[in-house]
Amino acid sequence: MSENPTLPESAQRVADLLAGIGHDRPVVMLPATGKTSAEAAAGLGCTVAEIAKSIIFRRVEDDVPVLVIASGSNRVDESKVAARVGKLGKADAKFVREKTGYAIGGVCPIGHAVKPVMLLDADLFRYDSVWAAAGHPHAVFNLTPQQLQAMTGAEVADVAQGPQAQA
Repeated sequence: MSENPTLPESAQRVADLLAGIGHDRPVVMLPATGKTSAEAAAGLGCTVAEIAKSIIFRRVEDDVPVLVIASGSNRVDESKVAARVGKLGKADAKFVREKTGYAIGGVCPIGHAVKPVMLLDADLFRYDSVWAAAGHPHAVFNLTPQQLQAMTGAEVADVAQGPQAQA
């Protein structure tokens, strides 16, 4: 991975957002894709659980995007999310791009075109730091779960399927 002074446009937008809020860690580019949590973890040398993956749903009643930021090792329990935010529908690639401004695989937790309803996986708080997508499938940034919660204002919730995930 490298700190790249010539970031792709979407990743540079995230780097600028992070700098604007005083975040002191850079956006880094993975040598291979970080589209999946496993790919990102392999490129970063961390566990899959330390990847803060962004999953977008569509709230059926009003077409508002719902962003769940989950530990990479967890499958999101849609019924738990729906119980908190309302009935969910699938978000296709067009919906994700229109509502977030990012392509699937690079959805950043901040800087969305349309403010989403957000939930943050409580399991992320098991780790000193986590990695989140930075607007591009190869771009990520590091932060603490507490910083992630402060940046997003997301409600911390149990969103995982089944028993709580272990690292």
